[in-house]
Order: sequence, then structure tokens, then C-alpha cells
Amino acid sequence: MKNWVLVAAALCGMLLGGVSQSLAASLVARVDVASQTMTVSRYGQVIHVWKVSTARKGYVTPRGSWRPTRLHKMWYSRKYDNSPMPYSVFYYGGYAVHGTGAVKSLGRPASHGCVRLQTANAATFYSLVKEIGPGNTRIIVTN
Repeated sequence: MKNWVLVAAALCGMLLGGVSQSLAASLVARVDVASQTMTVSRYGQVIHVWKVSTARKGYVTPRGSWRPTRLHKMWYSRKYDNSPMPYSVFYYGGYAVHGTGAVKSLGRPASHGCVRLQTANAATFYSLVKEIGPGNTRIIVTN
């Protein structure tokens, strides 16, 4: 009987651990620099694939995995001429996923390093992060 209780407790712990791990990444935004796309998955299911613009020549979009650090419905770049950054989801220092008016550039490198989206898509992503929570969101930038 003692062994059965230990096995049951271990299984419960694994199940709970699995739940907390999945909640820890309930919303995942994968930015593929090579294809200039962002794929958004919620609970493991792809819900959006959008064109983005990442860093143009001479700039860098850092690669890695982060949780959002702050959100701003409207932000103005202090570094780049007060440029508007609607629906900003900051994830690494001054780097953010945000909307842009330069929609003709989407699908190719054009930014100073941020991940630019069509503003309506940035608003959708911003709302998802607010709903799910930054602690349950992961932004992954690859290639």
C-alpha cells in the first residue's frame, strides 16, 4: 500500500508539473528572422502567422527566448526620433514586438532591431499577452 501511495503521489506531481510547464508557455511567439515571420501559438495550437520586419543591415535583432518585461499601448522611441511604437511588448531591454506604419516593408528586414508587425496584428498580440499574462508568454527569436 505504501508503494502505491508513493507512485500515486509521483504521478500527481508529474501531472501538476506538466500543467505548470504548459501554463508557463501558454502563449508562444516564434519569430523566424530568416523567413521574416512570427508564428503565435496558444496552448500549443498555431493561431496566427504574420509577416514581420526585423533588423536591417547594420542592426541586430537579438536571438534567444524571453518573457515580456513591459507592455505599452503606445510608446515613442527615445532612441529613434520619437518614432511611434504602437502596442509594444518589450522583451529584452529596448527591444519590442510592436506595430508599424511601414507595412510595405513587412516580410523583409527593415527595423533597427525590434520586431515590427502590421499595427492590427500588434494589437492582437498585445491583447493576447495581456489576457494570458507576461509570465505565461514566451517570445522566441531564431535564425
